[in-house]
Amino acid sequence: MTIAANLGYPRIGPRRELKTALDSFWAGKGTEADLLATASALRAGSRALQQGSGINHCPSGDFALYDHVLDTACAFGAVPGGYGWAGEGPVSLATQFALARGARGSEAEAAAGIPPGAVALEMTKWFDTNYHYLVPRLSHATCFRLLHNPWADAVREGFASGTRTRPVLLGPVSFLLLSKTEEGTPPLALLPGLLPAYAEALRGIAEAGATWVQIDEPCLVTDLPPGAAEAYRLAYAALAAAAPGLKLLLATYFGGLGDMLGTVASLPVAGLHIDLVRAPAQLEPTLAAWPADRWLSLGVVDGRNIWRTDLRAALALAQRAAGRRLMIAPSCSLLHVPQSLKLETGLDPALARRLAFAHEKLAEIVLLARGIDEGEAAIAPALKESDAVIAAARAAAHDPAVARRLASVTPEMAQRRSPFATRVLAQQARQSLPKLPVTTIGSFPQTAEVRALRGRLARGTITAAEHDAGMERLTAEAIAWQEETGVDVPVHGEFERNDMVKYFGEQLAGYAFTKHGWVQSYGSRCVAPPIIWGDVSRPAPMTLRWASYAQSLTSRPVKGMLTGPVTMLAWSFVREDIPRETVCRQIALAIRDEVADLEAAGIAIVQIDEPAFREGLPLRQADRAAYLTWAVDCFRLAAAVVRDDTQIHTHMCYAEFNDIIGDIAAMDADVISIETTRSDMELLGAFEGFAYPNDIGPGVWDIHSPRVPGVEEMVGLLRRAAARVPAERLWVNPDCGCKTRGWAEVRPAMANMVAAARILRAELA
Repeated sequence: MTIAANLGYPRIGPRRELKTALDSFWAGKGTEADLLATASALRAGSRALQQGSGINHCPSGDFALYDHVLDTACAFGAVPGGYGWAGEGPVSLATQFALARGARGSEAEAAAGIPPGAVALEMTKWFDTNYHYLVPRLSHATCFRLLHNPWADAVREGFASGTRTRPVLLGPVSFLLLSKTEEGTPPLALLPGLLPAYAEALRGIAEAGATWVQIDEPCLVTDLPPGAAEAYRLAYAALAAAAPGLKLLLATYFGGLGDMLGTVASLPVAGLHIDLVRAPAQLEPTLAAWPADRWLSLGVVDGRNIWRTDLRAALALAQRAAGRRLMIAPSCSLLHVPQSLKLETGLDPALARRLAFAHEKLAEIVLLARGIDEGEAAIAPALKESDAVIAAARAAAHDPAVARRLASVTPEMAQRRSPFATRVLAQQARQSLPKLPVTTIGSFPQTAEVRALRGRLARGTITAAEHDAGMERLTAEAIAWQEETGVDVPVHGEFERNDMVKYFGEQLAGYAFTKHGWVQSYGSRCVAPPIIWGDVSRPAPMTLRWASYAQSLTSRPVKGMLTGPVTMLAWSFVREDIPRETVCRQIALAIRDEVADLEAAGIAIVQIDEPAFREGLPLRQADRAAYLTWAVDCFRLAAAVVRDDTQIHTHMCYAEFNDIIGDIAAMDADVISIETTRSDMELLGAFEGFAYPNDIGPGVWDIHSPRVPGVEEMVGLLRRAAARVPAERLWVNPDCGCKTRGWAEVRPAMANMVAAARILRAELA
């Protein structure tokens, strides 16, 4: 019988119950017991839903209060010093959250022995998704041991509710490769010390009653370092021997195995999961290499997008493996899609009919498993409906006017008029800014007052004019405060914006939005990605009204704030009937129109944020050149419409730049601001070694943590930056926008940033 399996389920709850519980706990309004009770209820609900949908292999251990990589590190004692953990016993919740968010001097932290200055672990993207994971910090002195076994606990919890589950572990090789090691220690050199702890975890899982365990090794679809093949052989020989009665399912996703297929086929595991959405061509070589007596899990339902599966095409693909011991599954964990379409009562019915969220994808998995076992006739009505939905979707998506405009684009439209060396002189003459100019990335706190204004407008209890009057007052207060504080290039604060992608998408043709389509980005941070269902265009100006109003309040240059085309693409659920490159070019033209309008209105600086630029990078080096070519071109197409004296900024965060620094330079933004605080300016090494030609704003304040850095800390970071980048090309700014912080944190942090810039100016003078 074909097994209907799932690899992982959303953690946050259908109405973001986990976020609510976390925020309450961090605010001191909820207890640890309250938080854990909410988490337990969410896990129980997910198990019941999956089992009730007909899933045979329900995952467990895939839940995390903040991040599953952090949980793995804490379970195995991979906790650096300075976070209150003495090296024995389970890691406390206070320590886990200090690792995730940094210390904020709470009573719970003091009781746990966590010093007030403890900073959060570095955070980066989970492969090419918009999920962020916390990067474990390891060294040759890290002593791995199993402190507690959350995966065995999850199995027992499932049994208590009548469900046998398949626990999910991040595999040991991927865990090490995703970590950061100190003192030049190669990550894989730590494998022999880690494997006994993993072996103990597997023995505990077997003792808890599990028959299968899923071990995720997503690094197998990337370009691996030397010695990786031998590391996998060493690791899985040890894991298979640890609990001989426990069946190991090695799970890969986000791409194909490529030249690692032979190595994987030789490993002593009972099953292999492959992603046939991202890499359908790997099926035939896998069937040739994978032993016929072992299980093969086929990821034929997209775990990263919200469109209904083309059931006929998926079934035909899976049928090529007929006769094998098969599991039908999503391509990856369903963590990356919203939980249930049932809550979306306000969507256009024609669009809603085309969608499948996590809950609906479970039904698709079960249908396809049945189709494999019983044939197409058994699921004929579902196949017919799928065919009709897909045909209707393709017919509705196209706008001839957008196609005509795309066809008229020339290479010259993506070129600035003069090189940076000429432009920067014109910009300096227009702006009259000091050395080390201070600015921020764009957003200011979305306070209860801001949310209340937005909510009252949505409910119809205030008029649009009353809403706008409130937003004007908040904007005026923000401009006045920035002038008083000494910010050289103020921002209007983006109080009128709900989200950096949603705000623009709501004003563009071809976009649609959900009310409950939340996806976890990190911790309690959730986003509701827009849906790009059709051709994209800009019917009217989007930001001109607010940028012009803010500029009217000050003589200092106010930045116009836009989201770039690559990020608009990457942080949306994108249609699949045309290439992503084509969709991105449509968005670029819409942003280009907005840039032109801002310049015409007298805005001297326009920031086009591209935090997702690296996120879209293919995982394999061989596939990257094509993406980088069109991604760079799309940014330039959006930006190059301006005169020399109009300055273009961009912002990127939480990404390694070393391997694409040339392409970032090719974007030709006049100023780039980047996250550098958590890496202690380490990321600037890429800009130093490459001799990056334009201006740089390295972040000196980690806004993803509630702690407020002091003046000396910021001065130290700026000194390190000035040692790598000429001071005349440095800007001073936070790592990211301040939307998620409170004014009690923003005001002192910004004041400290201004003070730090003034100190360094004096030193350099």
